[in-house]
Amino acid sequence: MLSKVVTALAPAVWGTTYFVTTEYLPPDRPLLAGLLRALPAGLLLVAVTRRLPRGDWWWRSPVLGALNIGLFLPLLFLAAYRLPGGVAATVGAVQPLVVAELAAVLLGQRMTARVALSAIAGIVGVALLVLRADARLDVVGVAAALGGAVAMAAGVVLSKRWTTPAPLLAVTGWQLVAGGVVLLPVTLLVEGLPPALTATNLGGFAYLGLIGGALTYALWFRGLRVLPATQVTFLGLLSPVVATAVGWLLLDQGLTASQVVGAVVVLGALVVAQRNSAQRSSAQRSSAQRSAQRSSAGSSPARAGSGEEMGERHEDHGVRSARWRRPPGGRGGTAAWPRRHARQPEARSRPRGR
Repeated sequence: MLSKVVTALAPAVWGTTYFVTTEYLPPDRPLLAGLLRALPAGLLLVAVTRRLPRGDWWWRSPVLGALNIGLFLPLLFLAAYRLPGGVAATVGAVQPLVVAELAAVLLGQRMTARVALSAIAGIVGVALLVLRADARLDVVGVAAALGGAVAMAAGVVLSKRWTTPAPLLAVTGWQLVAGGVVLLPVTLLVEGLPPALTATNLGGFAYLGLIGGALTYALWFRGLRVLPATQVTFLGLLSPVVATAVGWLLLDQGLTASQVVGAVVVLGALVVAQRNSAQRSSAQRSSAQRSAQRSSAGSSPARAGSGEEMGERHEDHGVRSARWRRPPGGRGGTAAWPRRHARQPEARSRPRGR
């Protein structure tokens, strides 16, 4: 339970990104925000841990960094520019469903009906939460939103599949650096050089880099180490809920009855998905325990029987063997008999000789 709560802090903090971006960052610079959210934080973590990738992680880190950050953020911002925010968030809510399908293929985790229904309920809940009646669709924007969801879903599943004994902060730093390196040329090409930054801008970028980048991604990747991938991705549905709540509390945005219903649906889908995964994990542990008990029960009688047999042989001290078994030396042989049995016939023959 504690691991879920700690992991849930990451998408909850990500839900404050819209507020920080609109209130503290320079306008119309979303790629710059993504770049400064990832690259400085990644370099800081690599400098603190003083660990570089080894072996396969020289290519795995760029792949994961590109999927989780370098590709996901540009596609997310492109969808936000081409679509109303509600439509982009609703399309992005398909991520739990994509993760469940990829986990079935790459991780061997069976997608149950409850998980599928929870994912669909999450999409409906996010639509009620952020979608507006006058929203218009754009093919490029929808494709970008779907592409971002698939990229992040693939990053989640591969992060679960590829494990490493390296420290968590080091792995987080590798991926943030890789994602920042992917974002750097895209940012310069699309947005050009950054403008002069004010103290307010620097404070906003510091929050996004240290809290929204280094801390949250470390918590997110930690969750992927200790929790099933499906559980982790459902926690991502908290972001639009927190974003809506922050907008209502701090930006005086209205909150309709449909948004409240949508938030309740999202939270319900999240809870049902968590319970389903927890029950499946508990069933797997119970099955493993029963198998271990059956194997130990099957081997213990043999050990007990051999111990009883050894005890009987030790107690008889050869007496029963002498009484019921024929000696190997022949019918009248005395080679295998105890010494006292071998001397009895000789003691009885002496009186007869007298």
